[in-house]
Amino acid sequence: MFDRAALPRVLPFAIYMAFIVLADLLARAGMDAQSLRWLYPVKIAAVVLVLLFFRRRYAELAWRSPGAAALVVALAAGVLVLVLWVNLDAGWMTVGDASGFDPRTDGRVDWRLALPRLIGGALVVPVMEELFWRSFLLRWLAGADFLAVDPARFNTRAFVTSVILFGVEHNLWLAGIVAGAVYSVLYMRTGNLWMPICAHAVTNGLLGAWILSGERWSFW
Repeated sequence: MFDRAALPRVLPFAIYMAFIVLADLLARAGMDAQSLRWLYPVKIAAVVLVLLFFRRRYAELAWRSPGAAALVVALAAGVLVLVLWVNLDAGWMTVGDASGFDPRTDGRVDWRLALPRLIGGALVVPVMEELFWRSFLLRWLAGADFLAVDPARFNTRAFVTSVILFGVEHNLWLAGIVAGAVYSVLYMRTGNLWMPICAHAVTNGLLGAWILSGERWSFW
């Protein structure tokens, strides 16, 4: 699994998840939540550094114009996922702690925390996650030589497995499953990884703006 082709697509995601585990361990050890918030900018910086280190290995990120119609569909899909995400939040649709990320200090938004969260969610996370979930895992589940797998070659087992795993990665697991399905379909229909990246970026960027405008920290 962790061969020469897989590592550049797995490692950024693994680092991102390792920081989540680290934050949980530090919280259990007694570190206060206010201090733990500063791990997020460090986490995003670490992911960016790894993505830049492997940048020449991501052939799927070479820009190919999708055409105006496909781009509009991707942007609309991102908005659709956002609308569903903020509404699929009933108790049975969530798992774990929904405390979220609160960037306020002394009752006011601390932009040193809010901006990295907003920019990281909109620009870094979509690239990192789509490289892992769609470019790697979706295709790897369809064939060990995943780089040779055409994303348009529909494989039910690969699709369902990757979508469910993407869903349970999130506190809003049902919303995550829906989002994973939408992003996967975009990739499989277009064969262009930039389409789910764009949709994912729209979802996360608008979600961040919505959270900040209404102080809905549990969604972060």
